[in-house]
Amino acid sequence: MTTVLAPVAGAAMGLRSVPDPVFSEGLVGPGMAIEPDREPGRVISPIAGTIVKLHPHAFVVVGDDGRGVLVHLGIDTVQLRGEGFELLAAEGDRVSAGQPVVAWDPAGIEAGGRSPVCPVVALDAVAGAVTGVAEGAVKAGDELFEWA
Repeated sequence: MTTVLAPVAGAAMGLRSVPDPVFSEGLVGPGMAIEPDREPGRVISPIAGTIVKLHPHAFVVVGDDGRGVLVHLGIDTVQLRGEGFELLAAEGDRVSAGQPVVAWDPAGIEAGGRSPVCPVVALDAVAGAVTGVAEGAVKAGDELFEWA
C-alpha cells in the first residue's frame, strides 16, 4: 500500500472533473485532482522516492517499490515553457514525502486563461487500485489517496 499525499492545498476532486480527456478518462492512470487555492506556494512530493522526470509544470516521483506518481500543475501549462514556475529540486534527486519540488502561482496560471487544476496520478496502476480518496478541502501533505 502506498499513501499518496496532496502536493498542493485546495479542494480534492475526482479525475473525471479535470478539463482534459487525457486525465478525465484515466488514460494515464487512476488518481485524484486538486482545485488549488489561488495563492503562490510550493508543490511538495506526494511520495518518497526519486524524481525521474521534472518539468516546470509536471514531475514524476518513483518510490523504492517502483510505483510512480505524476503531479501535473495545471492544464496546458506546458505551453508556458516554464514561465511562472520555479524548480526547487532536480531530476535524479531523492526526495522525501512532503519535500518541496516546484514553486508556482495558481492565480497566475488562471489569469493566463488556463485551468490550474492539479491531477495526481498513480502511473501504470490498474483501475480500482486507488482507494481511501480525500474529499473536500486538503492541505499540502494531507493524505490524498491510497494505492493498493
